Formats: sequence, structure tokens, C-alpha cells
Amino acid sequence: MVHNVLIIGSGCAGLTAAIYTARANLKPIVIDGYEPGGQLTLTTEVENYPGFPNGILGPQLIENMRKQAQRFGAEFKAGAVTAVALDRRPFVVTAGKEVYECKALIVAAGASARLLGLESERKLMGHGVSTCATCDGYFFRGKEIVVIGGGDSAMEEATFLTKFASKVTLIHRRNEFRASKIMLDRAHKNEKIQFLTPYIVEEVLDVEKGVVEGVRVRHAGNGEIKTIPAEGAFIAIGHTPNTKVFEGKLEMDAAGYLGARNGTLTNVEGVFVCGDVQDHRYRQAVTAAGSGCMAAIDAERWLESQGH
Repeated sequence: MVHNVLIIGSGCAGLTAAIYTARANLKPIVIDGYEPGGQLTLTTEVENYPGFPNGILGPQLIENMRKQAQRFGAEFKAGAVTAVALDRRPFVVTAGKEVYECKALIVAAGASARLLGLESERKLMGHGVSTCATCDGYFFRGKEIVVIGGGDSAMEEATFLTKFASKVTLIHRRNEFRASKIMLDRAHKNEKIQFLTPYIVEEVLDVEKGVVEGVRVRHAGNGEIKTIPAEGAFIAIGHTPNTKVFEGKLEMDAAGYLGARNGTLTNVEGVFVCGDVQDHRYRQAVTAAGSGCMAAIDAERWLESQGH
């Protein structure tokens, strides 16, 4: 069976695209992807999504969007995409053992925040550990926090978080930073930011209590161990777009983010992109949803122009 529209990804972008294409009676198929629900499922409280004056839990917002898409006829399939053929019509998308054919393809595969790989970090995610300062900074008013990373995103997050936190300790495993001079200078000039280098974060404390109380760090040179008290830990070591399957098939930049032109169009006619898979600048739930709407409208108009 050839589907009108297939959507890869089920975060804010993919679900909004599903709502719009379903309402247009296109009966979209949504493939959940590696992280069903996207990054919002890692966020406890969402306070900056319009329309929820008292905030809403990230997983609840995703569940609401999913039900909305289903109500209009979107169909969801579990699994992650393992191969795509975009050089033929209809397009062919493989997810595990399942093979789908579609006339139009919307890629909303998102980006995954890079993590340190600690079990304690994973267990405390959403309970003091965060990968998004603009999402969660507000919850740390008057508190001491740590930011882990050494690039522009770490400097940006640390500087932003000084609006809320009483003290920000920026921890980096090397003495040198990848960050641009302007971002580094800005962070150094901020009285609320302290630099701790070269230290490696070994554990986020305290998993037993279910909240962040500090981080245990080890000096990269002499092995000295110490504990930095903190009520929040922000991991700022970058994001990886989920685009490996599109290498050599869709245009992407050096970091792997897909290229969008004239809204959500790609270099392959009939393939549209939205959300964090093509956006390394804003990375917000509301911008992802907005671009999901754009991709759906672009796909619908393109299908119409093709006589489908």
C-alpha cells in the first residue's frame, strides 16, 4: 500500500505535522523513532508552551498531541527507521522488518542531546539534571548549579542561567575551551560564573534521594576527587541530529543537520523537514511545532500540485 504521507519522528514537530496532515484527510503514518515523543519526554515541567498558564508535564503535552493526531486519523507505528530510498517513486522507508511506501515524506527525526553516559545522570534526568537551560532555568531561582561542557553552548547556557541561579560552576575536562573567544570572555566577565578545570564529572548525586545535591568530580591530571554542591546539573556538550540514515541522500551541514529551503523543502522533491533535525539554533517545543505545521502544509500543497 502506498501512503500519502509518512512522518518520521513523534516529538513536537512530527506530532504537529501529523495533526495537520490528518486534518487534511491525508491519513498520515507516523513512525515513532528511537526516542518516542522526543526530548519533551525527558522534561518534567514545561512552562513556556503557550496556552498552559500553570505549565504542563512534558510527557503529558506529547500524549495530548498524540491523541489529537489520532482523533483526526493519524496512524502510529513503533520502531526506528533503518533505511530510506529517496531515488525512486514512491519513496521507500524501512523500519526494522516493516517496509513502507509513501508519496510524500516528512522528516521530523529530531536531535538527541549528548550525555555524559553516567547512570546517575540518566536516573536524575528531569529531577535536577537537564539538557536545556531555556526550558528549565526558571526552576533554579536562587540555587547553586553546575554546567558541564566547554563549547559555545556551555558558555551560552551558563551565562543564561545566571539570570536565575545564585552561582554557576562551569566544569570542563580540559583547560582549553572549544568556545569562541567572545562567548568565553562573556562567561569569564560574569561574576556569578566560576570555572572548574580540568575536572571530569564522575557521578551526579544523589540517586538515592531522587534529587540533585551535587556532582563528584575527578581532576584530569592528578586524580584528586571532590564534591561540588549543586541543586541542578545542566549537560551542555551539544546535540546530535538523528540523520545518519539520510547521509548522501539529503543535503546536510557539517554537523549533520538537514538543510531546509523555502520553508521546509529539501533537495529531494516531496521530502520535507521540520523540528530539531534541521534547527540547531532555537531548539524549542514551540518552534518545532511551528515548523511541523509548515512541513504539513508544504506536503499537502505539493501532493495537490502532483494531482494526488
